[in-house]
Amino acid sequence: MTATAALLLLADSRLPAGGHAHSGGVEQAVSAGRVGDIVTLERFLRGRLATAGAQAATVAAFACLEVTDRGASGPAGGLWSDLDTEVSARMPSPAQRAVSRAQGRALLRVVAAAWPSPVVHRVGARPHHAVALGVAVALAGGTARDAALVAATGAVGGPASAALRLLGTDPVELTALLARLAPELDRCAARSGADAVAAAGDPARLPAPNGPLLDVLAERHASAEGKLFAS
Repeated sequence: MTATAALLLLADSRLPAGGHAHSGGVEQAVSAGRVGDIVTLERFLRGRLATAGAQAATVAAFACLEVTDRGASGPAGGLWSDLDTEVSARMPSPAQRAVSRAQGRALLRVVAAAWPSPVVHRVGARPHHAVALGVAVALAGGTARDAALVAATGAVGGPASAALRLLGTDPVELTALLARLAPELDRCAARSGADAVAAAGDPARLPAPNGPLLDVLAERHASAEGKLFAS
């Protein structure tokens, strides 16, 4: 399997890593009346990409870079521990952290089966999702920029798919919206890849884009009843 084919596999919504069970905040945004049509959905997705999406893209790029630069065994455990601490510090919401780790653990199971490597055991049992994604892309033969692009795409693609079910949005309109976001996804991947290179070896130097509303939505959603999605 070429790196390109493997990356498509990682970006596929059918990947058994639990992504279909999460809305990325869209369900609570719909419940709160903040998202109700294609226009407000686009605003939400652009805001999510600039904050949580950019953060995930940079972390994924950093993790990928560390694996590809350090060989088959990847970085020592100390770096993974430091990276975990830095990612957690950039997620004020306990609900967000719990979701990130749940998805990271699920993805790591897929990685262990598809691309067996000592790195899988070094990264920890419950890594944040973006960390597991970066490791997956590296083991699949991708680059740091590839990891950033897959992470950024997932940051808007997952919520968009959830919105399709929540709002009954026209699939054609939704696809057109994602196409409009494509140039920004490319720019986000390029920036995130560059930020990861600049922070190489020192996760404390990773940027920390802030999205307080996403944290609020995550906490409200965690205690909500009758919800369709886990987040």
